Amino acid sequence: MSLDHALVAAGALLRRSRCTIALTGAGISTHSGIPDFRSPGAGLWELHDPAEVASIYGFRHNPERFYRWIRPLARTILDAQPNAAHLALAQMEQRGRLRSIITQNIDLLHTRAGSQTVHEVHGHLRTVTCIHCFSEYPAQSLILAYLETGAMPLCPACGHALKPNVILFGEQLPAQALSAARRDAQKCDVMIVVGSSLEVYPAADLPALAQRNGAALIFVNLAATALDSLANIVIHGDVVDVLPRLAQSLEGNSG
Repeated sequence: MSLDHALVAAGALLRRSRCTIALTGAGISTHSGIPDFRSPGAGLWELHDPAEVASIYGFRHNPERFYRWIRPLARTILDAQPNAAHLALAQMEQRGRLRSIITQNIDLLHTRAGSQTVHEVHGHLRTVTCIHCFSEYPAQSLILAYLETGAMPLCPACGHALKPNVILFGEQLPAQALSAARRDAQKCDVMIVVGSSLEVYPAADLPALAQRNGAALIFVNLAATALDSLANIVIHGDVVDVLPRLAQSLEGNSG
């Protein structure tokens, strides 16, 4: 199926839908300058062992190593701006065409684009928590100070390391966000999967959960995934091209 034909078919599904949701992964943010984790030549895991730098075990034993690894990424995320794909999803929500976004990303770009209902199943950089006394603090000023000085953020109450509220390997996903994501996956009639390799579980189970409950699936990715055979429509294209065109196709047809 050509790109134009796939867009027409996807638009038709979306116009008939009474409840559309989106599942987004790292591929939606690469045009904002944020690298993904697995792409050959650019993925973050090509240079670093995630079990060492990005696991809860590694953080508890050597938080300084985690902060050395995340420092350039944190600066990139803070400097990043929402791109056309983020803005297209926000537009669809504003027009009543998208119920919610489930995201595997920690970069806050969906909320910065204007999306209101965003389930961040892998956490976020909005807050930090002390690994000793569990006090929680807003993250931005602490991260900015860290980026300026290189000194690891410490808990003002007890002096132990502060951990960004992102989900590291070995941690459970946030129960509230995951429960909301599963609920929306069960009740939607269309799920758009955008920029996700669908290799990280349990988020990668959500398309199958939606399908078991009668939803149609639209996959928008540059590369194929192992789950493409599940989808009703697969669009191999650039998300910053495809998502605005899908959103535009719904103009004048708000539900």
